Amino acid sequence: MEGSNWHGKCIYLDAMDIARPDIKLKKRRQLIVWIGVAVVVLLVAGYGVSRLKPASPTVDASAVWPDTVKRGNIIRQVRGSTGTLVPREDSIELIPAQTEATVLRIRALPGTIVTPDTILLEMADPQLQQQLLNAQFALKGAEADYRSLQAQLQSTLMDKKTAAAAVNSDYTQDQLQALTDKQLFDLGVISGLAYQKSKNTADQLTTQHSLSLEQLDVNQKAIEVQLASSQAKIEQARALMNLYEKQSSALQVRAGISGVVAPLPTPLQAGTHVTAGTSVAEVIQMDKLKAALQIAETQAHDIQIGQPATIDTHNGVVAGHVIRIDPSVVNGTRTVDVSLDGPLPAGAVPQLSVDGTIDLEHLNNVLYVGRPALGNENSTLSLFKEDPDHKGAVRVPVKVGKASVQYITVQDGLKEGDTVILSDMSRYDGVDRIRLE
Repeated sequence: MEGSNWHGKCIYLDAMDIARPDIKLKKRRQLIVWIGVAVVVLLVAGYGVSRLKPASPTVDASAVWPDTVKRGNIIRQVRGSTGTLVPREDSIELIPAQTEATVLRIRALPGTIVTPDTILLEMADPQLQQQLLNAQFALKGAEADYRSLQAQLQSTLMDKKTAAAAVNSDYTQDQLQALTDKQLFDLGVISGLAYQKSKNTADQLTTQHSLSLEQLDVNQKAIEVQLASSQAKIEQARALMNLYEKQSSALQVRAGISGVVAPLPTPLQAGTHVTAGTSVAEVIQMDKLKAALQIAETQAHDIQIGQPATIDTHNGVVAGHVIRIDPSVVNGTRTVDVSLDGPLPAGAVPQLSVDGTIDLEHLNNVLYVGRPALGNENSTLSLFKEDPDHKGAVRVPVKVGKASVQYITVQDGLKEGDTVILSDMSRYDGVDRIRLE
């Protein structure tokens, strides 16, 4: 029995050892199948996830700038945000030195308010003082020569007049005698020989009288010519003296107009030596300033002379109009000069920074919206249009036309009443929809 049991156990154990490789193989196959199924499930899940759209980002509604599309009339404008007040061409009094001189004293510094008679600085020119003194003596000498010549010529003229008077007296007497003798001859009182002698004497004196009158006239004209020549010397001497007097007076440099003393490119100091023609002072009339606006070259092409403008001095707004457009472009901008039609507010001085707006045209019955932070006129923009409940926004293409400082016209993509976001949304370029909270 015991032997048979042992033998049976051995047979059972051997059977178990024989069956174990099959079980392991089966388990291994099951494991491989499950792993394959898991891989397939993961792949399918990954593909499904990849096909899902990302969730719309959330944007703080209070952090965006929305505006509603409207229809109506607007004024198309351009803005110059970097302008300055500058003097008009007719408002600057540039004072040059009349002669070579040396600055003695500065009496009015830049920024001083002056009147036409205000002395700005004093200069000295010793050579000019000597020239003025010589010119004064020359004038006195020319006047003395004129008086002397005039007296001499008058004396000569009197002699000529005396001689002419004597001839005239004889002429008159002989004419009467000839007339009397003619009457006596006609009566037969005197002979024809006596009458002929009287007549010949009268005819001779007639010729002498005529010549004396011509000589007197020629002499009178000669006197006029000589006196005119002497008078010209006087005028020449006087003109030279006046020039030196004017130059001497100009050594005290006066403002000439009411205004404010402007700084010179090279300031003068006491002791500075200047040559004739050197600018020694500059005065600007404060009521004759203009605004020089810097306008982007892309916006300046529609500006025309005479268009209305407004200038903001940051202490008041002044109306004006365009008077000049610089044809050259510097650093991407063109200079546009605006004449000021009204009085400047207090504190307005040359080189004051100002802003300016120029009215280009009136656009009537157009669809428009506030100008977006990004985007140019006559282009297609990508804007977020808010849902009716304002809880979300979707990206839409919008075709825009002419632009102004604050507005831009809408040609396609939006209708009246739509609300769009005008803020810079470039951080959301990768999404077509956002949520607003």
